[in-house]
Amino acid sequence: MAVYTEVGTEELSAFLDHYDLGDLLSCKGIAEGVENTNFLIHTTAGHYILTLYEKRVDPADLPFFLALMEHLAGRGLTCPVPVKARGGTALGTLAGRPAAIVTFLDGMSVRQPAVSHCAEVGEALARLHLAGGDFALQRTNALSVAGWRPLAKRAGHRADTVAPGLAALIEEELGVLEASWPGGLPEGVIHADLFPDNVFFLGSRLSGLIDFYFACTDTLAYDVAVCLNAWCFEPDGSFNVTKGRALLQRYEAVRPLSEAERAALPLLCRGAALRFLLTRLVDWLNVPPGALVRPKNPIEYLKKLRFHRYASSARDYGLAA
Repeated sequence: MAVYTEVGTEELSAFLDHYDLGDLLSCKGIAEGVENTNFLIHTTAGHYILTLYEKRVDPADLPFFLALMEHLAGRGLTCPVPVKARGGTALGTLAGRPAAIVTFLDGMSVRQPAVSHCAEVGEALARLHLAGGDFALQRTNALSVAGWRPLAKRAGHRADTVAPGLAALIEEELGVLEASWPGGLPEGVIHADLFPDNVFFLGSRLSGLIDFYFACTDTLAYDVAVCLNAWCFEPDGSFNVTKGRALLQRYEAVRPLSEAERAALPLLCRGAALRFLLTRLVDWLNVPPGALVRPKNPIEYLKKLRFHRYASSARDYGLAA
């Protein structure tokens, strides 16, 4: 279970005294998620999500994340909304950790996305990009191309214990991507982590987006590339072009990609695959003793990266000429 920090009932009740949420009825740890401690809390006012931000989250970034959710919700995007204490602040301290309460969204994530789910995600992502167009705050993407080589150095030659020759392949990829990473493409707010576990559905209809704690200011089409990686590959590592076409067509129905964005899509997908390969690899190689959360296998993204290395145009992802 991804509960890193335990919270006592009396301590939680004292924290809730700063909010107009009524009395605490129950509190349950949420197993999903690997970055922070999350609880589903039930009060006499309803259900909410309580998040304690752990050491991997920079407290200085929290105002950006919380303000972004409030902004996007105000533009009609269905996402958690920070609940403010009586003093007007959305961020507090609980059990020695920065903490915030957000509204609860109905729905469930899907383990095996269908074509219809991919289409819904494409539309929602485009709406997110448009809704964030007038968001005033900015946050640099620390996990973009400039951040990949430091991650590779943390793994070093130990990468070869995960897959033979992996260290050399990573070095080769870094050389290509650092030399040719596209610039000058449209930028704005991106989610940067819109995986299936961060999207809720009610039946086949998307009911909300969650977990904005990697959100940042970066290339919008890179966010599309992250989603193609996360939603459109099958368990055997093959790319499902029907899913890719559905995601891209619904995205473009809301926000058409420029010719430059289309041309850059294979390289952006390649970079997104390397990003998640590296972060998963570092986590895989540095599991602390007694850890309760099993890190995700980096080999999944090695298979995806190999597909992108041979993709020549956006047509390979289902986008018509």
